[in-house]
Amino acid sequence: MEQYLWKFDFDCGRMGSLDGLFIATEKEVKNIIGKKAYFGEVLGKHSEVYGVIKETEIEKVDLDSAAVEKVSKILGKTWSGFNPLNYIKYECPNCGEEVHNEEFNKEKGLCWNCSEEE
Repeated sequence: MEQYLWKFDFDCGRMGSLDGLFIATEKEVKNIIGKKAYFGEVLGKHSEVYGVIKETEIEKVDLDSAAVEKVSKILGKTWSGFNPLNYIKYECPNCGEEVHNEEFNKEKGLCWNCSEEE
């Protein structure tokens, strides 16, 4: 699948905002719209930044996908700032637990605990 450069701008009111440039497919971006994201205390102690990702907060950057592929070999998937794909929370349909991105097996659609029990 073709990957594109995306600009992320998450408004946190008077605390500030979270910005980032990241690489993803259109499907990956579409799949996180409307999902909960938890960023933690990234804007200072007790800031607890979280919310639902809205379509207006992610914008495709007009950059040739061949150029994106070349640069991503050097810089990886997150070029600067925050990549919302890394902060999404998923609910396991098996146990009902809400887990972070790294604790969720996307291939099986389950949290790692439930996917290991199968």
